[in-house]
Amino acid sequence: MKHPRCLTAIICLSALLPLTAQDKPSAAKEGSGELDLSAFPGQVMDDVIIPIPSEIFTVLDKLGDPDWKREIITENPPKFTDRTDIALLFGTVVADGFIAVQAEDAKSVENIGREVLDLAKALGVKDAVLPHCNAIQEASKKNDWEVVRKELDATQRTVREQMEKMKDASLAECVSVGGWLRGTMVVTNIIGHKFTAEGAELLNQAELTDYFRDNIEEAITKLPKPDKLKLISSGLAQIHDIMLRGGEALNEEGVATIQRITSELVNRITANN
Repeated sequence: MKHPRCLTAIICLSALLPLTAQDKPSAAKEGSGELDLSAFPGQVMDDVIIPIPSEIFTVLDKLGDPDWKREIITENPPKFTDRTDIALLFGTVVADGFIAVQAEDAKSVENIGREVLDLAKALGVKDAVLPHCNAIQEASKKNDWEVVRKELDATQRTVREQMEKMKDASLAECVSVGGWLRGTMVVTNIIGHKFTAEGAELLNQAELTDYFRDNIEEAITKLPKPDKLKLISSGLAQIHDIMLRGGEALNEEGVATIQRITSELVNRITANN
């Protein structure tokens, strides 16, 4: 498996660890609206730097006024029995939780909290996740969005830890990729509605797509039902090529194509088999 050495920016709404306030440098120069992507803090996973979602959200808010409510999925998620399907779906649902927090939509956050618990039960990690889900429900009732973000981070971290203990590392990677795809879908939606070069710069992450594709290719050899994973691997390869062609400045067409690919993959992840 390849381990790329750097990444300037990424919206990855899963597999993240929160940092303390003193660890967080500014992501944008005050008053200028200018991005300093090298300043993003984040978790290092296999030498890939993954900035935390709140930093990306802050930049998007500085670049415009995103309509986060428009990005919330209101349909109930499907009921799966295959653990690969469940893991991929879990990632997208956690991503939806962060989106609902940005929209400050308490009802959606509560619904997502219940969905997270149901999926955690299906993955065999309900007991570990239950305290986080309870905290999410209580904090959303008080509109305490900072606590909700913290508990969503903790939920994802706990699920990954439990899966690794259960020797399900490949499923943990499915959770991460599901969340990344949903998060990237939302970012491309927002950038596409009001295109700016600075916004498109947030999608300059070819090395990370390569990293995820390596992990998915490995998971394909280990999991019993790899059909969705094969589609995801193909989609990641296409996205990787678009990002490489775009260099440091993806154009509107490139952003639109990434949006179409991620939307198709998320729709496949969330569709009944």
